[in-house]
Amino acid sequence: MSTTLFNLQREHLAHLQRAYSDILTDHGFDSLAIYSGHALPHFADDQSPTFQTYGHFMHWVGLADVQHSWLVIQPGKRPQLYLYAPADFWHLPTHLPEEPWVAEFDVQLSSHKITPPLPGRAAMIGDIQRLTTGTQQAVAAEHQPGALVNALDELRMFKTPYEIACLREANRLAIAGHQAAQAAFIGASGELDIQLAYLGASRQRESNVPYQNIIGLNDHAGVLHYQHYDLQTPKQRHSLLVDAGRRFRGYCADITRTYAGPDAPSAFSSLITAMHGLKDELVQSVSPGVKFIALHEQMHLRLGEILIAHNLFKGSSDEAVNTGVTRAFCPHGLGHSLGLQVHDVAGLRHPDASPAPAPELHPALRLTRTLKPGMVVTIEPGLYFIPMLLAPLREMSLPLNWPLIDALTPCGGIRIEDNVAITENGFDNLTP
Repeated sequence: MSTTLFNLQREHLAHLQRAYSDILTDHGFDSLAIYSGHALPHFADDQSPTFQTYGHFMHWVGLADVQHSWLVIQPGKRPQLYLYAPADFWHLPTHLPEEPWVAEFDVQLSSHKITPPLPGRAAMIGDIQRLTTGTQQAVAAEHQPGALVNALDELRMFKTPYEIACLREANRLAIAGHQAAQAAFIGASGELDIQLAYLGASRQRESNVPYQNIIGLNDHAGVLHYQHYDLQTPKQRHSLLVDAGRRFRGYCADITRTYAGPDAPSAFSSLITAMHGLKDELVQSVSPGVKFIALHEQMHLRLGEILIAHNLFKGSSDEAVNTGVTRAFCPHGLGHSLGLQVHDVAGLRHPDASPAPAPELHPALRLTRTLKPGMVVTIEPGLYFIPMLLAPLREMSLPLNWPLIDALTPCGGIRIEDNVAITENGFDNLTP
């Protein structure tokens, strides 16, 4: 661990200590226990799914797979980490890394699952419902107080320099995977082999990715959360869409790139270039005070212009937006908050925790905030040829070029995604 990163982390922990002390005092609590969570086995089985530590626990302890552990925060006192570390010959026992940040905590290793002592008026947050009833009742604490959790979610919306450094490193590692995925596609690999190339180059196992990588060839690129990996290379290679990330100290990269294959119509390559340009334009528009909904609407207007410029629509950009054409070609939101979770917390709430829902016309938008320094967001415009979404347009008298749309449909679609931090004066694109 570099000295610079440790110094940033020490400042990050000091910031959390001050912020948590203020929040607990404001809400009348003397202590807070954060439960890391734990995995439950599949029904009628002894195997468990991949586990991810509770985000507010990871905010302090950058370990993404800690289970059955507790973090106790009290105003004016050092954080107490109760780490479950049973003696075990079936699995490698839990252990803390040999890094200086560990000294910032009072650490207690326990071979048994414990309930931490909580003085005064106490709160417990995390997946408390998964604890046994006896454990829940053993501590006199308020479980998951909504106002407190909302305040902690709001704290996570604004990243410290340490968190920005972690997100930048996660991006660097993910980019190596994207480069390997592109090379595998050029080498005529199938989806599974492209996935394996990505994992190898980004130096991670599949159970460690922050979300299931999307590796979509041809029309699979038009399935927004495509969840499979075909074993064989298709006979024709129209396109590849790779939406894949990486964690670093719990923080997530979320990057998407799209490539044209040798069998794609030339129009598809031109559209990819146009979507890169749109992504860059939207990134350049990121700055403090900008409403994310306005950026999303800007994306749709520009998407209409791209459809017109590439002979897919022969009306005006306003007509393409107002008639729902652009929503059929891009049904998802422009982006979302990014941090310890890929779709990070507090994106659909105002700073006072009141709801800030997505607009009725754009229900999939995951972020409705006004941008402020310290936020990190994704910018991910898309253009897809999804038959079920385009079918209603065929029943309308709209100037759409259906022969060209049909020729492009085997390519699936395009998404280009970068991770962007909002700074005091503008933006910092974390995706190199």
